[in-house]
Amino acid sequence: MSQFSSIEIANWLAIYLATGLCCLIALALSVTVALHDSVRERVWSQVRDMRSALLFVPKLWWRWQKLYLLSTPVTLGIVFYFAASLRWS
Repeated sequence: MSQFSSIEIANWLAIYLATGLCCLIALALSVTVALHDSVRERVWSQVRDMRSALLFVPKLWWRWQKLYLLSTPVTLGIVFYFAASLRWS
């Protein structure tokens, strides 16, 4: 079993930190855009009965999920570029 050097451990920690930071930024932006679009379109006005009220939450969740998943290629690109810029030896 091979041991990681201190440089490799620091690099992996930096990559995980960068990934977490990118995901946090993507989360904040996607929630903000989803809420802004929901308020602008007044999506709650379509809730008129119990069935539409039960379907409102999954529709809102799906709206946010689509926005969050669209950030995946950008996040991966940033993290891969950052990882490639690190000195590993």
